[in-house]
Amino acid sequence: MLMGLGFVAFLVIVLVVAIGLISYLVGIYNSLVALKNNIDRSFSNIDVILKQRHDELPKLIETCKGYMKYEQETLQKVVEARNAYGRATTPGEKAQADNMITGALRTLFAVAEKYPDLKADANFMQLQGRITELENKIASQRTGYNQDVNDYNIRIAQVPANFVAGFMHLTPHALFEVAAADREDVKVSFT
Repeated sequence: MLMGLGFVAFLVIVLVVAIGLISYLVGIYNSLVALKNNIDRSFSNIDVILKQRHDELPKLIETCKGYMKYEQETLQKVVEARNAYGRATTPGEKAQADNMITGALRTLFAVAEKYPDLKADANFMQLQGRITELENKIASQRTGYNQDVNDYNIRIAQVPANFVAGFMHLTPHALFEVAAADREDVKVSFT
């Protein structure tokens, strides 16, 4: 009888440990799913703002065309960058197109400084303000995206989550990085 109670106690302990282990692994699985979905949500938030900027660019280009007759190359770069975004399907391609648009807009706004009539145009000022606002939102959303990616990448590399991540075929995500041109020193001239 005593031997039977010992065996039952052993089975209960094994059952409790098995349930605990399964619960722990399910918890890891669920946390990895949540982290992966956070990355998708964060990029989707960026994509919404990129789309808003994409929609504003034709208005800006049309406003500039009348004033910037000799700056067709600058306007063409904005159009090409916008088209690249339209063709982008993956987060990496969209990030690359976003960097192209940011560079083209920086050039466009710098060239606009040479055209006082353009700078005085109410539509241009409104569009420039709207695009600047969108650029600030994009920068803020990139920060959130990179935080989600960092949390995810750390978690899938940690033991024992890395075993569950391997079972789920999860791989690290790339951070949203700044274009090399944006890292260059800004040339300031007062002449």
